[in-house]
Amino acid sequence: MTTLVFGHYSPDTDSTGSPIIWAWFLNEVKKIPAEAVLLGEPNTEAAFVLKHWDCPKPRIVTEIADGTQAVVVDTNNPGELPANINALDVTAIIDHHKLVGGLETKGPIDITIRPLACTATIMHSLIGKHMAQAPRFVKGLMLSCILSDTLEFRSPTTTQEDRAIAHALAEDLGVDMNELATAMFAAKSDVSAFSDAELLRMDSKNYEVGGKKFRVSVLETTSPDQILSRKDSLVASMETVATEDGADQVLLFVVDILREEATMLVPNDLTRTVAEKSFGVSVDNDTVVLPGVMSRKKQIIPVLAL
Repeated sequence: MTTLVFGHYSPDTDSTGSPIIWAWFLNEVKKIPAEAVLLGEPNTEAAFVLKHWDCPKPRIVTEIADGTQAVVVDTNNPGELPANINALDVTAIIDHHKLVGGLETKGPIDITIRPLACTATIMHSLIGKHMAQAPRFVKGLMLSCILSDTLEFRSPTTTQEDRAIAHALAEDLGVDMNELATAMFAAKSDVSAFSDAELLRMDSKNYEVGGKKFRVSVLETTSPDQILSRKDSLVASMETVATEDGADQVLLFVVDILREEATMLVPNDLTRTVAEKSFGVSVDNDTVVLPGVMSRKKQIIPVLAL
C-alpha cells in the first residue's frame, strides 16, 4: 500500500514542499512506497517554488479512502484535514504547531512536534546523514520552506536551527538566499488573479475564542497596498465566507513583510472588540496597524481575546 503524505488545506510553501521532501525520504531511504499529495491548489509562492526547483506539482486529492496509510505534516489539527482523517491509517505526524487534539489513530505512531519555524527544518534533522544523497530539488524545497515560514528570518518564530540549516542549504546549493526570498515574496504578493473569497481562505486557520468561531486569515506580502486597495470588497465578502465556512467572523491580517507589521481589518463591533482586547490598541477606523506583528502562530492566535 502506498502511503500518502500531505499537509493542511490551502497549502502554503511548507505544506507543499514538506510532503514532497518526506515522500522522497520514505521512497528512497526507507524503501516505503509513498506519494506526496495536496489538499488543494498551492498558493502563488508555493507554485513559484515548485517551478523554480523544477519539481512537478503533486496530485491534488479531494477524497481519501478510509484505511489509507498516511503521514500528516505541517499540522495536527483535524479541522485542517480531510473530514475522515480519523478513519485513515495515520502512521506519523511531523509538525511545528501547538498540539490541538482530536486526531485518533489505529495504533501507536511516530509523532515529532518541535518548536521550530518550519516543518522542513524538522525533516532536515530527522533525515540526518541521508541528506547527503538528497537531490537538488529536495534541498531547494527545504530552503524555500524555511525562507517562507521565517519570512527570511524576520518572523519571531525563527530559531537558530532554522537559520543554520537554511545557510547550510544555501551554501550547498550555491544560491543567494536574499535573491530567492525576494522572488518568492514577489510571487506571493501577486494576488490579482484571486477573488476576495479566495484571498480570505488562502492562508487561514480556524480558531475558537470566547464561544466565537473565527477564520483567522493572514496575507503576507511585500505590496500591502495591492490588498488593502480591495478593503471594501474584502469586507463585503467576509460575512459570506464566514457563513459558508461555519464561522462567526473572518479576521484578516495583512502582514507587510518589509515594514514588519500587520494591518487588521476592523469592519464591525466584534472585530473591534477582538482587536482592542487582543492587542491593547484603540481602534477608531476600519483598520488598525499592529507594529511588529508578523506571526499568526506566535503573535496572533495565542493572544486572541473577547
